[in-house]
Amino acid sequence: MTTPAVVADLLIHNALVVATVDDQRRELSGGWVAITDGIITGVGSSLDIKPDAREVLDATDCLVTPGLVNTHHHMYQNLTRANPLMTDKPLFGWLQSLYPLWRAIDEEAVYVSAYIALAELALSGCTTSSDHLYLHPHGAGDLLSAEIRAAQDLGMRFHPTRGSMSLSQKDGGLPPDDVVCDDDEILALSEQAVLRHHDRSFGAMVRVALAPCSPFSVTEELMIRSAELAEKLDVRLHTHFAENAQDDEFSLATFGCRPMEYLERTGWCSDRTWVAHCVMPNHDEIHRLGAAGIGVAHCPSSNMILASGISPVVDLRAAGVKVGLGVDGSSSADSGSMWMEARQAMLLAKLRNGAQAGTARMSLEMGTRGGAGCLGREGEIGEITIGAVGDLAVWSLTGPSFAGAIADPIEAWLRCGPSAARHTVVHGRVVVRDGQLTHTALDEMLGKHRLISARIQQLH
Repeated sequence: MTTPAVVADLLIHNALVVATVDDQRRELSGGWVAITDGIITGVGSSLDIKPDAREVLDATDCLVTPGLVNTHHHMYQNLTRANPLMTDKPLFGWLQSLYPLWRAIDEEAVYVSAYIALAELALSGCTTSSDHLYLHPHGAGDLLSAEIRAAQDLGMRFHPTRGSMSLSQKDGGLPPDDVVCDDDEILALSEQAVLRHHDRSFGAMVRVALAPCSPFSVTEELMIRSAELAEKLDVRLHTHFAENAQDDEFSLATFGCRPMEYLERTGWCSDRTWVAHCVMPNHDEIHRLGAAGIGVAHCPSSNMILASGISPVVDLRAAGVKVGLGVDGSSSADSGSMWMEARQAMLLAKLRNGAQAGTARMSLEMGTRGGAGCLGREGEIGEITIGAVGDLAVWSLTGPSFAGAIADPIEAWLRCGPSAARHTVVHGRVVVRDGQLTHTALDEMLGKHRLISARIQQLH
């Protein structure tokens, strides 16, 4: 391994292990990582000469991993976290209970909820997050720009999606009339969002995707035209897919086919697509998804809370599907912790496919390289290699939870705990230091969040 002659901006050194998750899956004892101008410029073990640096973080007794990548979220939903309206209800009933509350969101609510969601993610070692913002109440303002401002203020890498719904209750959908728009308006606003915010450069901090909410909340025409617009603008596509048995039943009754065939006939079966959940594909569909190069956002906690089922992620990965992890909205998963989702993914893989199938390394790969694949950023994020962006998480493996866990630091990281990141670094900038957010507005935002949440939940 080589080191640059120049002085680095940031050096993280003395790690117990650096898990690079690179092509060779190198694990470097006594490892270090150097970052300059937001890009990784050196990686080595205790046997390699370290560069000088303007700032140094000591990673003694720590595991260093690539920053975790969150591939599916609904950030505004933390305004109705653990609300009793959703207790004991599967997906469709859960949505119908909460839409009347969510219709009250506005720019301030979306900014504050995104700030809190991204802060929570950063504390769990996440450096890049998507968000599926599909709810746009009439007169609520420019919600996508509001959440992008929150990400910029915190310094988080962000992939917001311009979501949409065009079928209300009167059209056979689930949401109320005042949160849906017609297809032409949705497509025009989607194109405007891409032209205003999407950054195609290497290391970009903001990229936008198009994301009709789900096949049961938009017209088939909007699915087709969204795929065409994404091709024209060269951006990615995202939607909910094969989430549970009700989803399958709805698709068969409404479209005369299973969700996989519907995805194919609407032009979504391409490598620019990643889908959320993917709990119910059959054996043949798993291989069709892999052949198409589609990504899957696996959301284990949400799938369990809503009793949707266990996604066949081991089989999906074996078929070539790019499987990432998602915390999903904080009204179903409730906890916005990428570490928690990685652990749940490991445990569910063991439950479904056998004890040997689910390992910490499998979950780490899904939370890093797999997420990069979903977002179309392979080789750029999700790995610790020279030339990739400087997104890292540093995890302390000390204290009672890790006593005796000395044989394998990566297994210890996920099987012990719970664990939060000691440091989180985004583009070479420390956003979490010693377990605390470095941005200074968290207490103020928590106060605002409580007031907005009370308003939206009608708890005054």
